[in-house]
Amino acid sequence: MTKPMIVLAVLALAGPSSAATIQAVISPNAVVVHVEGKDRLHTLGGKPVLYCGLDAFLGWSARLIGASIEPGDEGGPVVQIGGKKLPIADLFAREGWLRPSALTDAAQEALAERRGGWACAPKTEPFAQMGQRVDPKITAGIAMNESSYRGRPWPWTLNVAGRGVFFATREEAYVAINRLLASQRCDFDVGLMQVNWCYHGKRFMSPWDALAPAINIRVAEDILTENLRRSGSAMRAVAWYHSANPERGGPYFVRFMNHVAQFR
Repeated sequence: MTKPMIVLAVLALAGPSSAATIQAVISPNAVVVHVEGKDRLHTLGGKPVLYCGLDAFLGWSARLIGASIEPGDEGGPVVQIGGKKLPIADLFAREGWLRPSALTDAAQEALAERRGGWACAPKTEPFAQMGQRVDPKITAGIAMNESSYRGRPWPWTLNVAGRGVFFATREEAYVAINRLLASQRCDFDVGLMQVNWCYHGKRFMSPWDALAPAINIRVAEDILTENLRRSGSAMRAVAWYHSANPERGGPYFVRFMNHVAQFR
């Protein structure tokens, strides 16, 4: 039996008088659980996100010491903090300290918003993690052109008839999209890559999906790939992402190159 299964079994057997608590947090992959008078190690799947260093994570996770922990279901042990219960692996992913094997919506949002350990990652990292076919420097450079907010691409961005609007959350941006659609409008761009709804809205399953960072990036990759096939030029593929008119596409490409030159 593996260590995680041992901990789950012990948690399941523990009665109300021997509630399990978090004794220590070692890393985003390892938590010490105190149950029935003993400390037991529980390991989590996924990859630690430690671009800001282990000390930064340990400082954040100090709030979990002494928190109650329960067996949970297939999502793994559940921690209670702030009056709410959440699988501890989901909490670490949502707060940007753990990269699960499958990028859930919460993990994507943490990555795109650069929460937790992602805050110290290169600007290209979200595009490397969520893209599939295009060099992340290219998609990151375009995103800096399209949705830059306080020096970084912001996923909850709309551009309505040429006016950029930044929202604090995905939910707020989603409400705004639905209002535009209810008004029979499609003259707006969506998400990290500012995909135009009039031209490309049909590429998405729904407005909610259009805001998902990974889906938004992959649709942009499709558009870039098609531009490259049509133009035969990588430079034009990027310029045409904005406009096939050289007077508009040319300056756009120059801005793009300025961003790429600053990536480390």
